[in-house]
Amino acid sequence: MTRPHALLSRRSFLAGSAAAGSLVLMHPFSARASGNQAHLRIMETTDLHVHVFPYDYYADKPNDTMGLARTAAIIDDIRAEATNSILVDNGDFLQGNPMGDYIAYERGMREGDVHPVIKGMNTLGYDCSTLGNHEFNYGLDFMFKVLDGANFPFVCANVTKGELAANARDDALFLKPYVILDRKVKDGNGEEHPIRVGLIGFVPPQIMNWDSKHLAGKAMTRDIVKAAEAWVPQMREEGADIVVALSHSGIGPAKYEENLENASLLLAGVDGVDAIVTGHSHLDFPGPKFEGLEGVDNAKGTIAGKPAVMGGFWGSHLGLIDLMLERDGNRWRVVNSTSEARPIFKRVERKAEPLVESVAKVEDAVREDHEATLKYVRTAVGKTSAPLHSYFALVADDPSVQVVSQAQTWYITDMLKDGAHRDVPVLSAAAPFKAGGRGGPDYYTDVPAGDVAIKNVADLYLYPNTVQAVLVTGADVKEWLEMSAGIFNQVEPGKADQPLLDPTFPSYNFDVIDGVTYRIDLSQPAKYSPKGELLNADSNRIVDLQFKGAAIDPAQKFVVATNNYRGGGGGNFPGIGPDKVIFEAPDTNRDVIVRYIVEQGTINPSADANWNFKPLENTSVLFETGPKGAAFASSVEGVSIEPAGEGKEGFALYRITL
Repeated sequence: MTRPHALLSRRSFLAGSAAAGSLVLMHPFSARASGNQAHLRIMETTDLHVHVFPYDYYADKPNDTMGLARTAAIIDDIRAEATNSILVDNGDFLQGNPMGDYIAYERGMREGDVHPVIKGMNTLGYDCSTLGNHEFNYGLDFMFKVLDGANFPFVCANVTKGELAANARDDALFLKPYVILDRKVKDGNGEEHPIRVGLIGFVPPQIMNWDSKHLAGKAMTRDIVKAAEAWVPQMREEGADIVVALSHSGIGPAKYEENLENASLLLAGVDGVDAIVTGHSHLDFPGPKFEGLEGVDNAKGTIAGKPAVMGGFWGSHLGLIDLMLERDGNRWRVVNSTSEARPIFKRVERKAEPLVESVAKVEDAVREDHEATLKYVRTAVGKTSAPLHSYFALVADDPSVQVVSQAQTWYITDMLKDGAHRDVPVLSAAAPFKAGGRGGPDYYTDVPAGDVAIKNVADLYLYPNTVQAVLVTGADVKEWLEMSAGIFNQVEPGKADQPLLDPTFPSYNFDVIDGVTYRIDLSQPAKYSPKGELLNADSNRIVDLQFKGAAIDPAQKFVVATNNYRGGGGGNFPGIGPDKVIFEAPDTNRDVIVRYIVEQGTINPSADANWNFKPLENTSVLFETGPKGAAFASSVEGVSIEPAGEGKEGFALYRITL
């Protein structure tokens, strides 16, 4: 029996015929193809993170920058621009907003249930998807129940059941490493010919650290490049004319290292790979962020000489690779290409303006789940006596980080009270997740004083991490903070209005450690790079580091409450890794925050200013934050902040005099 999806895929593959008589402007490859040539368009979504509706559940309001229902609006038009096309997803669809958590933690997946993000995807005729790292966040059993509801295949060539085999082709994989689609393409004369399109998928090996509680003893990962070198030749042996890599991995270094997280550039260089769709980094390629990178041609849209694309995140873009194929005997080969990340919105001054409207069939498929999620996130769990916001979380001690640390300290102290570490002081490390950056000028926590609902807790803590505790020394605490201080640029004393923040340093790696006090000397260079590499061994940005009012003892033992990402080595913080973990909680950080708020009834999240900058005479720095931060600037503790005009892309500019 032929499934409806198979019929839909074949119809959509020959999309140009459906557009006959329309006013759609065909891509030049379709318009110019000769009798022995054909135009094939590859369309990609990536990093959807359960965003089906154009709705921000954290803010509890519509949002024009996101949602598969909006992305769907351009898929049909984009299909119509090409004579032949396929649609793929590149992973990270299962976790990332409260709808995902509602299904995983509240409703569950019963036999026969279809996950809402899969419901939305099923309406659009996907040909294939791979897995992203966040697919593993809720465990293997949950993930496979979700995959069972899809009417398209999933591929992943580098996640194995248990240990790796001696030869990659002998690995016992959870999913097929690849599929080969047997299709027909129309050439420039309108004649149909058979073509075999191979699709192979990859996920970052770091899932073994990030989700060790779900995967330890059950799975293993193989290096992305080595897995490709094993499987791509077999795809060619089986008759694949074209091989497309679905790489849930960023465009990283040109030099090989085993088990790289961002290996797409090296993957593109594997012989036999014709094109590559990428993701994981939440960027759009081709795009300005990739100018000047080794091995990257941003103008042509190629990496390692191969056509590539990265389609943003949360449905913000549809990634497009257009291939001009030429028939060589009975086989097809790529002779030209273009790439584009086509957006669903444009930013006009500070406002996002939609370029498309939602597709009703996608929203209708998920409406019941959407309404249930709204009810879920609006449930109050307690009160806060002060506003919770993150507008200044990167430049001063902050209430949104403070409450996370308070909850983690409360939880770990209770968990360890009867164990071997009951007398060891407990510190807490927490970082701001919503701090502008790529998320835009509205991407901040902003909870008014009063009721705190589940949507607010999800807003405080975006990810379903679990709590862990590590046992470290005072010396480790200092190096932990030195790594965090890498988010700041070095400044020149006596100079005005220098840029403060390094935009390449992710905010989720800016850990504030509560329970100690310290200052940051910005006149010193960063000791570590954003990737944790030692840059300046003699640099000491962290000064006046104290515990209980006295200089910290480098040899003293401390328990630090954190999450499984950091405890597992995420961020490459010096001296922090699985060997330091003494407690792995069964509870998520979000659950702990909810319990803490319920236990306290009313929380006081006011920042205690346990860190600030070392004064530098006649020196000032500039940084950007969301314009709504103006309401809180005067109340920030430990630092003097003043407006300094408008920033870029809707941000507001502020000045700190050191």
